[in-house]
Amino acid sequence: MNLQCGKQQLDLSSPKVMGILNATPDSFSDGGQHFESGQFVLDSALKKAEAMIEAGADIIDVGGESTRPGALPVTLQQELDRVVPVVEAIKANFDVVVSVDTSSPEVMMAGADVGAGLINDVRALQKDGALAAAAQTGLPVCLMHMLGQPGTMQQNPQYENIVVDIKGFLQRRIEAAVSAGIERDQIIIDPGYGFGKLLRHNLQLLHHQRELLALGCPILAGLSRKSMIDHLLGRSVDERLPGSLALAMLAVQQGASIIRVHDVRETQDVLSMMAAVDAAV
Repeated sequence: MNLQCGKQQLDLSSPKVMGILNATPDSFSDGGQHFESGQFVLDSALKKAEAMIEAGADIIDVGGESTRPGALPVTLQQELDRVVPVVEAIKANFDVVVSVDTSSPEVMMAGADVGAGLINDVRALQKDGALAAAAQTGLPVCLMHMLGQPGTMQQNPQYENIVVDIKGFLQRRIEAAVSAGIERDQIIIDPGYGFGKLLRHNLQLLHHQRELLALGCPILAGLSRKSMIDHLLGRSVDERLPGSLALAMLAVQQGASIIRVHDVRETQDVLSMMAAVDAAV
């Protein structure tokens, strides 16, 4: 399957790595990395993008709003000021697909105007105007499941059946996107690991992730450095690489086409080893 990401095509016949570039001061893992004295430093973000591209990133995912548990919302202008210059700078310097990690219609449109090739929305285009804006860009979209909102999503989330519930939600969002004019073959789905889900929910979801392929869309999985690794192994954020790599491998074995990560080179090594084994005869 190919995604038409603006002027570029993304071939999903083999798993792809999406590198995380947070232009935020408060993301759970790398928040504030590109800020000095409270001010965002574009040069720092561009160097991070370059390092991830050299490490093998197929996509750079640029976000200007933290969606960690308990995160506070940002203003539209703050998000625009953080995201748009980064997307524009990356596209001016590198031949790579750039996604915008946003729920705001205005950021989707502005990102597309400066060369973004993918819209990655944790709210699955539920914000007012988001469906229409995404359709207008003509870009592929990633629809993610999240129970509640970032500020409160981890406060006792409940499911009847985690897989059935998420599958039903994603089906409804796919139908809404298609009705808005987005081509079905340009839709990606994300189970939303860690977004309104307890440890047992995340584990059950990963175990049954392949069942989501019945929806007919490629799967994006974001498990990198998530707190589920700490809950299982007692590891701080900077000690979660081995757990992240294990989860990346499992996610691909369970049908994921895109893996969203902080550690690009290490994840690419895992995927290369998996591909070599799969190709052995």
